[in-house]
Amino acid sequence: MTLGETLHKNLSSWPANTDGPHECTASAGGWTATAHADTIDRVGARLNHLDLTRTDAAPQGTSLGEWADGVAKRATGLLERLKVHEVDTTHDTAVLRSDGPTVKGGVAGYYEVVLKGTDRASVSRYQADRTAGTPREQVPFTLTHDALAKLADDIAG
Repeated sequence: MTLGETLHKNLSSWPANTDGPHECTASAGGWTATAHADTIDRVGARLNHLDLTRTDAAPQGTSLGEWADGVAKRATGLLERLKVHEVDTTHDTAVLRSDGPTVKGGVAGYYEVVLKGTDRASVSRYQADRTAGTPREQVPFTLTHDALAKLADDIAG
């Protein structure tokens, strides 16, 4: 089973309609994924963030930039496509963000994926009120179990 398939199985067997916070963890294929959620039901989850940690050594020759590019190409199940925003080799960090935010009523929302080295990733969603000029804030986001499983596999590569 892939990481995504294992995560999907664990989420699908979660007790229905239970409020959190919850942490649903799955391990497979040299990775561990933890979904930090407010709510998990039979179809999806309202996530605060998703964390992935590589438990096996990264494949020889894997670079942070290549991983970031691969995630941006593979991750197609979110509201917006991801693009590489920054690769900081000095701090061994890469940031991917939505290629364009979704704007509703002057509030812009976008995903952010932070890669640390070649062994950790975190997915969050942010929003900011463009009309009020307020700073961004992290907000929960909802994904079906299928979309969440695909995202985990897309990041793990």
